[in-house]
Amino acid sequence: MDSGLIVSGTSKGTAFIQKVLQSSGCAQIAVARSGSEARRLLIENEYDLVVINAPLGDEYGHELAMSVAGGAGSGVLLIVKAEAADEISSKVEESGVFVVPKPISAQLFFQSVKLVEATRRRMLGLRSENSKLKRKIEDIKLADRAKCALIQYLGMTEAQAHRYIEKQAMDLRLTRREVAQRILNTYES
Repeated sequence: MDSGLIVSGTSKGTAFIQKVLQSSGCAQIAVARSGSEARRLLIENEYDLVVINAPLGDEYGHELAMSVAGGAGSGVLLIVKAEAADEISSKVEESGVFVVPKPISAQLFFQSVKLVEATRRRMLGLRSENSKLKRKIEDIKLADRAKCALIQYLGMTEAQAHRYIEKQAMDLRLTRREVAQRILNTYES
């Protein structure tokens, strides 16, 4: 984990969280004292982990946690009073926010940070795989459109069009996507 954002209205809470994040290998740590300050920092920067020590001065913190979790790829840890933990957890858990009741020991907090980081990495891996699959689907759609153009304009069969695209890709050392794009540029412009 490279970067973290601590959102806490108390200096004692900030110091505790900062100490644990540093011991877990977090290199860059930013601190915000309120939800609005945190939102400004989140617009300017992206953080691997956002730790919110609720309540904050200008809001409770669960709305901020849900909006951060719904954004890019930050892991979100919300620290709340033990009495409110179950109620808050039921509100935010579907957004992917981890709720930890306080008072909290350094060991439990450290384990929570590691759990959030592991979950975040898994999620980023799934996003990457999802992007690759979407790209493959786009490539297949493009190749199919090119086949249709070859069938329509050159009277080829589907098998001939498929073979033509494959052969052109090998002969010209291009990807099937590039060959399909060239065919579409020729016949659909």
